[in-house]
Amino acid sequence: MIRLRRVLDDLAGRAPKRVLAIVLAQIDAALEGVALAVLVTIGDIEPPLARLRIAEIEHDGDAHRGRLVAELAATLATPIDREDLFRLSRSVDDVLDHLRDYVRETDLYGVRLDHNAAAMLEQVAIGLRDLRRALDRLVDRPAEAAQAALAAHKRSGRVRHLYAQGLADLLSGEITGPVLKQRELLRRLDVVGLRLAECADALADAMLKRSL
Repeated sequence: MIRLRRVLDDLAGRAPKRVLAIVLAQIDAALEGVALAVLVTIGDIEPPLARLRIAEIEHDGDAHRGRLVAELAATLATPIDREDLFRLSRSVDDVLDHLRDYVRETDLYGVRLDHNAAAMLEQVAIGLRDLRRALDRLVDRPAEAAQAALAAHKRSGRVRHLYAQGLADLLSGEITGPVLKQRELLRRLDVVGLRLAECADALADAMLKRSL
């Protein structure tokens, strides 16, 4: 009965949106991770508690990714190439994984970053929302989806700029143990931005194939 329903969904054109809904859920989990990372950065939540919460968020993200893998194996029609969908999902998962590591390392190192880190995380959040908008418009408004994917990539570039600025500020004074720990946390956020760029690239490549 389930297989018959899937076939009917494929024939009715509902399968592409069902697949995209799963990736959108992954992005929502990553956005939760960003929000938590901001809270731990500005001191609104204690790192040990944040560490427990990020583990739950990551578990949710992994569950969505598992659902996508199963869906791709069972669905006849997908909105973009299966390989690109898998690549996009993996990149979103990488964003959340590095956010998890940032929260864990904040607890482990016993240091926090400053407002510059919060600004980097805000750019990541905007980029993820751009990516979400791109997926939401992929089927019905592909031109708008392409613009949103490009916007997401630009946000990743902004993260890199803020990283370089933050690193210069951090290393302008005496190099102490805490400063080195902060540098590692700052680098972790830079990697989050790089993974965001990979998300945008995966979607852009998929849309290019779709237009050919």
